[in-house]
Amino acid sequence: MVALGLQATHLISPQKLPTRKQRTFSNIVIRSSIAEPSGEPAPLGQKTKYNDGLFAKAFMGLFARKMEKFAAAPKAGTEPKKGVFDYDYESFVEVSKRVMQGRSRLQQQQVVRQVLLSMLPPGAPAQFRKLFPPTKWAAEFNAALTVPFFYWLVGPSEVVEVEINGGKQKSGVHIKKCRYLENSGCVGMCVNMCKIPTQDFFTNEFGLPLTMIPNFEDMSCEMVYGQVPPSFEEDEASKQPCFAEICSMANPKSSVCHKLQA
Repeated sequence: MVALGLQATHLISPQKLPTRKQRTFSNIVIRSSIAEPSGEPAPLGQKTKYNDGLFAKAFMGLFARKMEKFAAAPKAGTEPKKGVFDYDYESFVEVSKRVMQGRSRLQQQQVVRQVLLSMLPPGAPAQFRKLFPPTKWAAEFNAALTVPFFYWLVGPSEVVEVEINGGKQKSGVHIKKCRYLENSGCVGMCVNMCKIPTQDFFTNEFGLPLTMIPNFEDMSCEMVYGQVPPSFEEDEASKQPCFAEICSMANPKSSVCHKLQA
């Protein structure tokens, strides 16, 4: 799901970055912001409150409507949503849950790939590869873009230094407390609907390696541009149990989230 946040920005050339005035407008109208008194994500076990800007809500609705095509029918008595602005973040996550219903792990990941491709104009992956070949600069540039443009989807984050092939570079992004994970409360959704398909999309469609490392202890996450992701079988996330106390789809008897086994 994270790749959703940068579809438009990846088609912007480095020479066309927004001005300071445009960034100010973005912060007020486009970006979401934390509504907590502390200005920081809520403690573990509590959902962070956000104020979502107009365009942030538009992104939620746009992507939710794309996913609705693959989602199971909503519960009886639930009024169907039709317009882009009928969706908020909670209903966006609810659509994701319905996409998971009746699908295997690989099928869920394939749906996300189809949704991502449907958001791009023809030839976009090839254009991205030309603009952003897999270099240190490209990795750092995409990390810098991630912080403002992923805010509505994952919450606040910051660029951090990481080590790639023995060298230091600022192509890491630390997500303080992932909004998608804390709202879904589901390990399977994190891995199948966000982590794996996003890694795959950047690495194989865009040609820029990306590894995502969720921390299920505090719901933070590390994104490392320029680092080739491990196979699913070798990934620590594939061995994670359910959030038994907060996930409505949890199987507390299983040592590994059942959504990761299908």
